[in-house]
Amino acid sequence: MTSPYKIPESVLVVIHTADLQVLLIERADKQGYWQSVTGSLDAPDEPILTTAARELFEETGIVADGKTIVLRDWGLSNVYEIYPVWRHRYAPGVTQNTEHVFSVEVPRDIAIALSPREHVSHMWLPYLEAADKCFSPSNAEALLLLPRQVAAAG
Repeated sequence: MTSPYKIPESVLVVIHTADLQVLLIERADKQGYWQSVTGSLDAPDEPILTTAARELFEETGIVADGKTIVLRDWGLSNVYEIYPVWRHRYAPGVTQNTEHVFSVEVPRDIAIALSPREHVSHMWLPYLEAADKCFSPSNAEALLLLPRQVAAAG
């Protein structure tokens, strides 16, 4: 039987173009809250890369095929305090989440198919503007690291 609680381990997937335009999606449960793709592991033994690929597809319709659309693991994890508004989703006493950061470069004209129960809108912004618009500090920090990560991968 699966637990009714979310696992406090998640992914953050920064979606960007070659010229560092970033896709942001607006949460359905908190309109005005913009972010990159995020999501928790479905099971404690789910590989992090599998979680990232699943969440990318579920939230945007983008398929990381490993050839033209390749997820990059930054080898970076953030531990942060779970916002009180969302703590009820976790087991009693769980207050922190570990987030693993990934990115994926896509063509600017890629089709975006949002999950309507999770997100209501999307926009492309230059990475600095996107960082300013994110409600999550760890998401904003990842966007500020994007140029360095892209250069390192290049």
